[in-house]
Amino acid sequence: MSDVIGLVLPFFGLIFMGFLVARITRQPLEALGWMNTFIVYVALPALFFQLLAKTPFERLTEWGFILGSVFSTYTIFSLMFVWSVLTSRGEIAQSTIKALAAAYGNIGYMGPGLALLAFGEEAAVPVALIFCFENIVHFAVAPMMMALSGDEKTSPLRLVLGVLRKIVLHPFIIATAMGVAAAYIGFHPPVPVERFLEYLSRAAAPCALFAMGVTLALRPLDRVPHELALIAALKLILHPLLCYVVLSWVGDFSETWLFSAVLLAALPTATNVFVIAQQYGVWVQRASASVLITTCLSVMTVTGLLYMIRHGVLPPDLFP
Repeated sequence: MSDVIGLVLPFFGLIFMGFLVARITRQPLEALGWMNTFIVYVALPALFFQLLAKTPFERLTEWGFILGSVFSTYTIFSLMFVWSVLTSRGEIAQSTIKALAAAYGNIGYMGPGLALLAFGEEAAVPVALIFCFENIVHFAVAPMMMALSGDEKTSPLRLVLGVLRKIVLHPFIIATAMGVAAAYIGFHPPVPVERFLEYLSRAAAPCALFAMGVTLALRPLDRVPHELALIAALKLILHPLLCYVVLSWVGDFSETWLFSAVLLAALPTATNVFVIAQQYGVWVQRASASVLITTCLSVMTVTGLLYMIRHGVLPPDLFP
C-alpha cells in the first residue's frame, strides 16, 4: 500500500496545495487566467506532441481501443440522461448537464499527470487518443442536446460551424494531430526545439493540478444536487468498471493502454461540465458541487483502483 500512497500523494498533494493557497491568499478566480492559458495552449500541447511524435505510427490507429473507450463513456452518459429525463418529466437541458457530470471525467487536467506518474511515458499515447476523440464527441453532444431542448437559439448552420471550430481549433487536438503527422513522416525536431518542448512538458502536470486545486477552492458549494450519489457512483465506480470490461472484450491491448483507459474513466467530473452549465445557464451551482465532491471522493476511489492494479487484483486481460 505504501507504494500506491507514494504514487498518489504528490498528485493529490498538488491539488490540495492549490486549494490551500487559494484559501489563504484569496485571489479572485480570474487571476488564474494566464496559468490556465499556459496549461491549455502551451504546456499540455507540448507534452502531447513530444510523446506522440516519438511513437510508431501504427500504434496511433488503434480504432478498437478508441471506440471501446468512447462507447463506455457514452453508455454512462446515456444511463444518466435517460434516468434524469424520466424523473424530471422530459427536462433535456438539465439532463444533459447531469449526464455530462456522470460521464465527462477530468481527463485534460488530471489525466496526463496521473497516468504518466502511474504507468510511465507509454501512457501518453492512449491518454492523448482518449482525450481527443472523447472531446470531439463532447463538443458535438452538448450544443446538439441544448438545441433539442429549445434553449439554444443558434441556427443549425451556426451550430455546426461552432462545433467544428471548437474541434479543429482546440490546442490539444491540434497538438495531437501534429504529433501523429510527425510520427507518420518520421520527423524529429532539432535538439534546441526538443529541449524547449521538454521544459514545457515537465511543467504541464504540476501547473494543471495546482490550477485545479485553486479552481475547486474558489467555486461555490451552495447547492448539492440530490442526484449526487448516483452521479458519483456512475462516474467513479461504474464508468471504470465498464471501460475495463469493454476494452478487455474488444481487443488484446497492452497492460499500460488498458489500465490508462480505466484510470481516465475513474477520474472525477471535469471542470468543463461547470463551464458548459454556466454557458447555458443550466444547473450551474449543482454542476460546481458535482465537480468538487467527486474530486474529493476520487482521492479514495482512484487510490483504491491503483492499489488493485499494482497488486494484481485486476488482471491485465479479463478475457484471455
